[in-house]
Amino acid sequence: MTTPLEDSLRARIAAEGPLPLETVMAEANAAYYARGDVLGAAGDFITAPEISQVFGELIGLWMAVVWQMMGAPERVCLVECGPGRGTLMADALRALAPVPAFRAALQVHLVETSPTLRAHQRRTLAGADVIWHDSLDTVPTDRPVLLVANEFVDALPIRQYARQGEHWRLRRVGIDPDTSLLTVVDGEGVAADDLDPAVRTRAPDGAIAEVNPAGRAFAAAVGARLASRGGAALIIDYGYPGAATGDTLQAVRRHRYHPLLQDLGTADLTAHVDFQALATAARASGAMVCGPVEQGAWLIGLGVEARAARLRAAASPAQERGIRAAVHRLIDPREMGRLFRVIALAAPTLAPPPGFDGT
Repeated sequence: MTTPLEDSLRARIAAEGPLPLETVMAEANAAYYARGDVLGAAGDFITAPEISQVFGELIGLWMAVVWQMMGAPERVCLVECGPGRGTLMADALRALAPVPAFRAALQVHLVETSPTLRAHQRRTLAGADVIWHDSLDTVPTDRPVLLVANEFVDALPIRQYARQGEHWRLRRVGIDPDTSLLTVVDGEGVAADDLDPAVRTRAPDGAIAEVNPAGRAFAAAVGARLASRGGAALIIDYGYPGAATGDTLQAVRRHRYHPLLQDLGTADLTAHVDFQALATAARASGAMVCGPVEQGAWLIGLGVEARAARLRAAASPAQERGIRAAVHRLIDPREMGRLFRVIALAAPTLAPPPGFDGT
């Protein structure tokens, strides 16, 4: 049985020929997130805020410190892109109770396109003054911004190229004539000018290279806003620190890897993030860039273990074991501590923010 999206794509492929992989990923994820509650143990994947409340609390306190470094402006937009069920923002706001002046200065803005996820966020953030947006473009530009994007960029549509001899070919999605299944095919030869120059010229025959145009555009837009209005941003995701080759595109369903082009619209499609590309785009827009640093090291530098210890002091034995296990998962290099990375973008006049002093 096929999904409605797959049927639609098949019809388009029959009429137009193989479609860019970037197009298919964009439409598949739009359909997927429109379904609703895909996060958590009962969903398809779990993110750091769902693992431990400490994650969101530390981000809230990080924002408060940066707000003070900015001179404590009277008005500031606190923005989250891809807020999931609102868990991170709820934990961040709760942690700000000891900083009432910051809490009074901020206005919460959530960039979320899924109506179902917006409903979850309304319930999670009941009582908070929240404004929703379909894109960053409509977030007010008359005040500084403090922004977080956790596991947001990895779901933005990527472009893939395949090296064949001296040429790069754009990868597309077509129909296998033998199985009638959707499949990735190598399309027309292209210049691939958006690839990192070292990758473009030195990659071996048969290599796959990826570009995330939407991620670069996002970093450039955030960087430009910070450069003109002030503030800072955290981008947290899994990926690699610099340009590299390799096919990282994957589908996840029910906490397991899923065939990439099977059941389109019912599985989460993601790819590793090239943090160097994000940094380059943000710098070109005038922002200061710090990092990336490994998530584990960053959280340890912010005091994750001390904050977890305070939670354990008031916990039952079972809760204490859960807190330990959750923090271990966030910071251990064999879990999320090394694969996940954190990059900070900031106004060029701002000093390096917490966790990035040595970068």
